[in-house]
Amino acid sequence: MSNVTLRIGGRDYTVACAAGEEDHITGLGRLIDARIQGLAGSAGMSETRQLLFAALLLADTLHDSQQVAKSAANTGGPDAAWLEGLADRLENCVSSLEQ
Repeated sequence: MSNVTLRIGGRDYTVACAAGEEDHITGLGRLIDARIQGLAGSAGMSETRQLLFAALLLADTLHDSQQVAKSAANTGGPDAAWLEGLADRLENCVSSLEQ
Protein backbone atom coordinates (compact mmCIF):
# COMPACT_ATOMS: atom_id res chain seq x y z
CA MET A 1 0.00 0.00 0.00
CA SER A 2 1.05 3.53 -0.75
CA ASN A 3 -0.19 6.92 0.35
CA VAL A 4 -0.86 9.78 -2.05
CA THR A 5 -1.57 13.35 -1.06
CA LEU A 6 -4.13 15.06 -3.28
CA ARG A 7 -4.70 18.81 -3.32
CA ILE A 8 -8.37 19.36 -4.01
CA GLY A 9 -10.14 22.67 -3.58
CA GLY A 10 -7.12 24.16 -1.85
CA ARG A 11 -6.96 21.43 0.78
CA ASP A 12 -4.69 18.39 1.07
CA TYR A 13 -6.12 14.88 1.41
CA THR A 14 -3.99 11.80 1.99
CA VAL A 15 -5.44 8.59 0.57
CA ALA A 16 -4.17 5.04 0.46
CA CYS A 17 -3.82 3.20 -2.81
CA ALA A 18 -2.26 0.05 -4.20
CA ALA A 19 1.42 0.20 -5.07
CA GLY A 20 1.84 1.38 -8.64
CA GLU A 21 -1.48 3.27 -8.65
CA GLU A 22 -0.05 6.54 -7.35
CA ASP A 23 0.02 8.34 -10.71
CA HIS A 24 -3.49 7.18 -11.57
CA ILE A 25 -4.93 8.35 -8.25
CA THR A 26 -3.05 11.65 -8.53
CA GLY A 27 -4.58 12.16 -11.99
CA LEU A 28 -8.06 11.44 -10.65
CA GLY A 29 -7.46 14.00 -7.90
CA ARG A 30 -6.49 16.56 -10.53
CA LEU A 31 -9.74 15.87 -12.40
CA ILE A 32 -11.76 16.47 -9.25
CA ASP A 33 -9.83 19.65 -8.45
CA ALA A 34 -10.31 20.93 -12.01
CA ARG A 35 -14.06 20.41 -11.69
CA ILE A 36 -14.12 22.30 -8.40
CA GLN A 37 -12.04 25.13 -9.86
CA GLY A 38 -14.47 25.30 -12.79
CA LEU A 39 -17.56 25.74 -10.62
CA ALA A 40 -18.89 29.25 -11.12
CA GLY A 41 -19.58 30.95 -7.81
CA SER A 42 -18.03 28.15 -5.76
CA ALA A 43 -16.15 30.58 -3.52
CA GLY A 44 -19.16 30.88 -1.22
CA MET A 45 -19.91 27.16 -1.23
CA SER A 46 -18.96 24.82 1.57
CA GLU A 47 -16.25 22.27 0.89
CA THR A 48 -18.84 19.51 1.05
CA ARG A 49 -21.05 21.20 -1.53
CA GLN A 50 -18.07 21.80 -3.85
CA LEU A 51 -17.15 18.11 -3.66
CA LEU A 52 -20.80 17.15 -4.24
CA PHE A 53 -21.04 19.26 -7.38
CA ALA A 54 -17.67 18.01 -8.66
CA ALA A 55 -18.86 14.42 -8.12
CA LEU A 56 -22.12 15.14 -9.96
CA LEU A 57 -20.26 16.67 -12.90
CA LEU A 58 -17.92 13.69 -13.11
CA ALA A 59 -20.84 11.26 -12.79
CA ASP A 60 -22.58 13.10 -15.64
CA THR A 61 -19.46 12.74 -17.79
CA LEU A 62 -19.30 9.03 -16.98
CA HIS A 63 -23.01 8.62 -17.78
CA ASP A 64 -22.54 10.34 -21.15
CA SER A 65 -19.58 8.09 -21.95
CA GLN A 66 -21.62 5.02 -21.09
CA GLN A 67 -24.47 6.23 -23.30
CA VAL A 68 -22.05 6.74 -26.19
CA ALA A 69 -20.62 3.26 -25.71
CA LYS A 70 -24.11 1.78 -25.59
CA SER A 71 -25.19 3.70 -28.69
CA ALA A 72 -22.02 2.75 -30.54
CA ALA A 73 -22.55 -0.90 -29.66
CA ASN A 74 -26.15 -0.80 -30.90
CA THR A 75 -25.76 1.35 -34.00
CA GLY A 76 -22.11 1.24 -34.91
CA GLY A 77 -21.52 4.82 -33.76
CA PRO A 78 -22.79 7.65 -31.51
CA ASP A 79 -26.20 9.09 -32.37
CA ALA A 80 -26.67 12.57 -33.83
CA ALA A 81 -28.50 13.97 -30.78
CA TRP A 82 -25.65 13.01 -28.48
CA LEU A 83 -23.08 14.56 -30.84
CA GLU A 84 -25.10 17.79 -30.97
CA GLY A 85 -25.25 17.85 -27.17
CA LEU A 86 -21.51 17.31 -26.99
CA ALA A 87 -20.92 20.12 -29.47
CA ASP A 88 -23.09 22.45 -27.36
CA ARG A 89 -21.17 21.56 -24.20
CA LEU A 90 -17.83 22.12 -25.91
CA GLU A 91 -19.00 25.50 -27.18
CA ASN A 92 -20.07 26.44 -23.64
CA CYS A 93 -16.64 25.40 -22.33
CA VAL A 94 -14.91 27.51 -24.98
CA SER A 95 -17.12 30.48 -24.12
CA SER A 96 -16.31 30.09 -20.42
CA LEU A 97 -12.59 29.91 -21.12
CA GLU A 98 -12.71 33.00 -23.33
CA GLN A 99 -14.24 35.06 -20.53
